[in-house]
Amino acid sequence: MFDNVCKFLAESFSTDFATWLLGEPITLTELSSSELFLEPIRADALIMLRSQEIVLHIEFQTRPNADIPFRMADYRLRVYRRYPEKLMRQVVIYLQPSESELVYQTAFVLENTRHQFEVIRLWEQPTEVFFNSPGLLPFATLSQTDNKGETLQQVAEVLGQLNDTRMRGNVAASAAVLAGLVLNKELIQQILRSDVMRESVIYQDILQQEAFSLVMRLLRRRVGTVPPALQVKIQALPLSALENLGEALLDFTELADLEAWLRENTI
Repeated sequence: MFDNVCKFLAESFSTDFATWLLGEPITLTELSSSELFLEPIRADALIMLRSQEIVLHIEFQTRPNADIPFRMADYRLRVYRRYPEKLMRQVVIYLQPSESELVYQTAFVLENTRHQFEVIRLWEQPTEVFFNSPGLLPFATLSQTDNKGETLQQVAEVLGQLNDTRMRGNVAASAAVLAGLVLNKELIQQILRSDVMRESVIYQDILQQEAFSLVMRLLRRRVGTVPPALQVKIQALPLSALENLGEALLDFTELADLEAWLRENTI
């Protein structure tokens, strides 16, 4: 969930991220992982943006990860192979405080090979940085603040001043998800209005994931193991269809019932 939210923010507010990480409001567009043949290496979590001159590669991590240095070196070489003329900036952003030495690693070293990248530990970053742009607001509660609840309240106040309703909903929903790393759900709901978030892309994605997870748990109880191919079909269902399946499966007794329902309710 956190990967999806961070990816959404970086791609939807790429100029905000360019201003923060590159120091200037460069217009960036998404670099498709298929261009770099990245499928074997967690391409789903990859955030890579490009301009005419530079590629910005961002990795958000909730926990320390020993594989990060190798991944950064590997991504750099893949980008060089495809775009040898482009500069590249690589930044690993850790979301949660950690005392692990892994969050301080900034290089991949192998014999005579050394590749360096940047690391940002959000809990060490000044809070005011994230109030400069709408796309950065959701990270404010994870920054160097003494009172995270008060900071989230300040985020809510800034959101209230945004005229773009869709943007306000998407940023509010993103802020709610990321604040869940450091604040309890009840406090977040008190501060951020759910009606503002309800129509946002992120909020709908969360509902979709929760509905899929619930349906899969119920199906396993009713019909046993669900083959991967059917899981893919179920995950592709819109939220309304997932809700309908949640009701229909109460009458299922075998896998064939699920297969029949999917034939009748999907194209």
